Amino acid sequence: MITKITGKLVSIFEERIILEAAPFEYEVLIPEYTRRQIQGELGKIVSLQTIEYFDGNPMQGRMVPRLLGFQTEVEREFFDLFCSVDGVGSKKALRAMVRPVREIAVAIEEQNVKFLSGLPGIGPATAERIVAKLRRKVPKFALMVSKTTEAIEQPLDIVSETFEALIALGHSESEARRLIDAVVEGSKKKFKDSSELIQAIYINNR
Repeated sequence: MITKITGKLVSIFEERIILEAAPFEYEVLIPEYTRRQIQGELGKIVSLQTIEYFDGNPMQGRMVPRLLGFQTEVEREFFDLFCSVDGVGSKKALRAMVRPVREIAVAIEEQNVKFLSGLPGIGPATAERIVAKLRRKVPKFALMVSKTTEAIEQPLDIVSETFEALIALGHSESEARRLIDAVVEGSKKKFKDSSELIQAIYINNR
């Protein structure tokens, strides 16, 4: 079982990266939040906590080994817990983790179904199941991650709501990510709502 991998970050894609750990190159699937954190490290050595599993249908003999990567052990542990909810598998959980674990944990603890259902791939019914199963299990994640978070994030809901709004306006997922990244990473202010962030995005791209 591979639990950690260190190597040169040679490529970054929407949902995966390529790490060179000589003499091999490894494909590592990552959540959106992790991608945003390491995209400035291209060409540098990075370390990720990993989960290894087999993807596919064992009845058909089509099993493919996969590596999932996270920046911290806390994020990896939270991901395992998140996947324990009925209807939330590895792929859906990776797609949903567009915000820091701290924020998702707080939303679960506060039973904020609106926030959770706004995460990519998580609808209202799944959000209700997440709250019901995990509400009493997440306080430590909010505490532990908040202590290690170096950057001040945008307010709860804002980035996720903006992402979904841009998709509704006809942007692709990759373009929506790029537009949000360009404004959020260069901004020294907190946006009060998604409308303000969307306005800043379009002003930035005039």
